[in-house]
Amino acid sequence: MSLERVFDRLSDPGSHSFPDYGLPRGDPVMPIAVTREELSTVLALYETFQAVDPTGLEANPLLAATRDYMERTFGVPHYRPDEQLADDIETMLTTVSNELGSRSMGVVDATPAHHRTLYFFLVNCRGYHVAPHVRFDPDPAAVETLYDFYQRVTEQDVYLKNPASVLE
Repeated sequence: MSLERVFDRLSDPGSHSFPDYGLPRGDPVMPIAVTREELSTVLALYETFQAVDPTGLEANPLLAATRDYMERTFGVPHYRPDEQLADDIETMLTTVSNELGSRSMGVVDATPAHHRTLYFFLVNCRGYHVAPHVRFDPDPAAVETLYDFYQRVTEQDVYLKNPASVLE
């Protein structure tokens, strides 16, 4: 499937809202099936995504020198706008990988944070792909795998993990 068809199925960020996962007495999770192959595909997409510099700071030596000067002089931290998302994606993939273990297929517990991270990962992939100044041409099969992974989380019912009893 083409990238445009996958991205067209994704809801618009301006009108999208996440469900309320405020369940009492426990941690809300959505158990989903994941294969090692899917995880590897999404990890490869993440590595491609992480290598993109949407600000152009790394490619422009003048901007890089200015950033370094500001950091040293005023203590302004080196910062890219997408670094938090990259950290969130890495945390999510690590959690899924740890839960999957050495098995080729298994059920992992996706959390509401994973749901948001998957959505923003897809939205940013679409944004990088259509931005004229960013060179991001991911593998369409990898983006489709990520979208399927996101859909499984979206369509799954929410359950309580480690529910607390009334007596606690």
